[in-house]
Amino acid sequence: MGQDQTKQQIEKGLQLYQSNQTEKALQVWMKVLEKSSDLVGRFRVLGCLVTAHSEMGRYKEMLKFAVVQIDTARELEDADFLLESYLNLARSNEKLCEFHKTISYCKTCLGLPGTRAAAQLGGQVSLSMGNAFLGLSLFQKALESFEKALRYAHNNDDTMLECRVCCSLGSFYAQVKDYEKALFFPCKAAELVNDYGKGWSLKYRAMSQYHMAVAYRLLGHLGSAMECCEESMKIALQHGDRPLQALCLLCFADIHRSRGDLETAFPRYDSAMSIMTEIGNRLGQVQVLLGVAKCWVARKALDKALDAIERAQDLAEELSQLKLHCLSEGICRSKGLQRELRAHVVRFHECVEETELYCGLCGESIGEKNSRLQALPCSHIFHLRCLQNNGTRSCPNCRRSSMKPGFV
Repeated sequence: MGQDQTKQQIEKGLQLYQSNQTEKALQVWMKVLEKSSDLVGRFRVLGCLVTAHSEMGRYKEMLKFAVVQIDTARELEDADFLLESYLNLARSNEKLCEFHKTISYCKTCLGLPGTRAAAQLGGQVSLSMGNAFLGLSLFQKALESFEKALRYAHNNDDTMLECRVCCSLGSFYAQVKDYEKALFFPCKAAELVNDYGKGWSLKYRAMSQYHMAVAYRLLGHLGSAMECCEESMKIALQHGDRPLQALCLLCFADIHRSRGDLETAFPRYDSAMSIMTEIGNRLGQVQVLLGVAKCWVARKALDKALDAIERAQDLAEELSQLKLHCLSEGICRSKGLQRELRAHVVRFHECVEETELYCGLCGESIGEKNSRLQALPCSHIFHLRCLQNNGTRSCPNCRRSSMKPGFV
């Protein structure tokens, strides 16, 4: 198969994919991969296969095609192709929650010599790195990366990238419990979809609606949360987006739990867990088990709650364990397990120190309750009230770091 025929077949696959005939599109692209001798065409079709498998939640297959694409880029000896393929490798590992590998591949992208693609893809590299840092609860580094991605988006008028970054910022602020900002950013993403998204994939609308649903639930606006989540789920079902279906099922379960309807919440958690396990989303599985544990706490079945937390800890490994220790602390206190309580309190505060998740002005940990936060230019986060009361001109955390031995 020559260059012209390869291009035609790639385009045919794209048309099938955009009309939701995904399996037929995959068949066309796989045939191109088998028969085409055009290296550039092979590189492009591998990119299509990476994207398609990502959206279907087939992350191991996504990783497999990303690895083949790297080899093809090396054969082509083209820095632009190499950058794109390393980004796909980073994204594949991000989806599989291999966050340290994601960060490593992103750094490889940023370390490549200046290319034509750097301006276009640099923001996507920063976004993927930010998502990985967030998965590891390295909040300052996550925020730095998201803000860098946002600058790329603004400088290049890339509203699709801006939409994706706003959704990630919504997730960031939901985790650190500034629920107003957790809602503001996905609402901004939804505005971008309405203003610029006429020709965009519906996944952008679905993504913004899902993150709005999460924030509305956290704010206690359960009707609005259900409405947004239903719209997101509708699009996810239409497009066979398994990862988003799993997230929506988790959100539905959390909404029902917030309403006190545990009988309806449990089967939603089970369905979410089934898909999360199928696609390899370990972080999602941990979130499901946390929700299940909270249900058991509400039923005063504390042994079952601890069992769910232990399963989550086995899955979490190097992922964030802050919420796990916080919930365990409350359960151990209720059961009078003093030794275990002390261990969880110590480990919780160690996690807070490791992730710098505390206000450098009042010393309280951030993320234990809903509060308005403000990031300084260095990306350290403080309570807004503390900054207003103290009127600090420089970052207290940065000042302390500069005074440590070895930094003087």
